[in-house]
Amino acid sequence: MEPATNLSQLVIITGMSGAGKTIAVQSLEDLGFFCVDNLPPVLIPKFAELIEQSNGKIGKVALVIDLRGREFFTALSEALEYMSEHHTINCEILFLDASDETLVRRYKESRRRHPMSQQSMPLEGIRAERKLLEDLKGKASLIINTSELKPAMLKDRLTNHFGQTQHKSFSVNVTSFGFKYGIPLDADLVFDVRFLPNPHYIDELRPNTGQHPDVYNYVMKWPETQTFLTKLIDMLEYLIPQYHEEGKSQVIIGIGCTGGKHRSVAISEYLGEHLKLKDSEQIRVSHRDSERDRT
Repeated sequence: MEPATNLSQLVIITGMSGAGKTIAVQSLEDLGFFCVDNLPPVLIPKFAELIEQSNGKIGKVALVIDLRGREFFTALSEALEYMSEHHTINCEILFLDASDETLVRRYKESRRRHPMSQQSMPLEGIRAERKLLEDLKGKASLIINTSELKPAMLKDRLTNHFGQTQHKSFSVNVTSFGFKYGIPLDADLVFDVRFLPNPHYIDELRPNTGQHPDVYNYVMKWPETQTFLTKLIDMLEYLIPQYHEEGKSQVIIGIGCTGGKHRSVAISEYLGEHLKLKDSEQIRVSHRDSERDRT
């Protein structure tokens, strides 16, 4: 069910150290959120009471929960469960993540010590933190992997999501990619379309992407393409409402081919046009690798 429009909005910002929580706080402050950094989880129910007693004066709140308060961290699940049972606040967990390699590089650049590394190398602390946060990540309603995001790009993502009204739509993000450049780390579902005939081997089609009509029509003309799309759309139209019902605010669907230029782009464009969504759902299509090695 969609939250009522008059509910206060509480965002729990958490995730890997070095993944961008500072930028997230600054972005939400710019959107009018009242932000509290490093609040012990045991105080969340008390904070929820203050929000409700403010009579709407405190309508949008963001709380940063991270391992600087790790002695209270295990209490977070209990606090959130208590709040859902006793309060009428719309609560959303934002989990910021990044690859181990990216986090190591960021710590080296900043010359800061990872909060869990003590005297050990940053990678050991990162791995320990990732294991500790596994369950919490599974409960998050919005996961953003910042490995390939510049600060301005992360801010745009957060603005697009939290800058809407509290009666937000559920978003379906379809992104094409090339397997040779790696699978999108934040994808919820990944589909491999490398079994389809490849326009790369047609000289006049090779320079264009799957958005070009000639390439698009080439990919679509094969019986195996149509069979695949029929089955895929049927499955997605079943799965998407399940994600929505679970409380997720978005689902990211990755469509991959070898280089992310022809087949995956065409299939993603097709999904953007033909997926039947409810009024409370919206779809966005993007192409991560279509312009790489453009010849």
